[in-house]
Amino acid sequence: MADQIERESGDSHLRSTKAVTGYHIEASDGEIGHVDGFIVDDEDWAIRYIEVATKNWWPGKKVLVSPAWIERVRWEDSKVYTGLSREAIQKAPEFVDFTPITRDYENRLYSHYGRPPIGCTKPNSGLLYP
Repeated sequence: MADQIERESGDSHLRSTKAVTGYHIEASDGEIGHVDGFIVDDEDWAIRYIEVATKNWWPGKKVLVSPAWIERVRWEDSKVYTGLSREAIQKAPEFVDFTPITRDYENRLYSHYGRPPIGCTKPNSGLLYP
């Protein structure tokens, strides 16, 4: 699969969400889960959140991480690195598939990760699940 991506893409940083789904999430203190999907704003097609499944490490759940909190992606290792701790990701507010993401949920999410409240997300904006 990696060989196919290299041949098809002249830009070594461009990947489809399908190709990145399944990549392992490396927290600041070790591995915590894997990329399970993406939340995309249907107005501007921006990726708003990465869905992280933690079920392989603890009695798991799915949580969201903002792309702004991703430090780097190592394509050759199929890993996504974040400066967030495993505990922070594990204890983040749970995300349930196809549940609307409300301003209240986003504020709780940002507060949990110690980040300033989100100012650019529009309440009730359409978010898609690719």
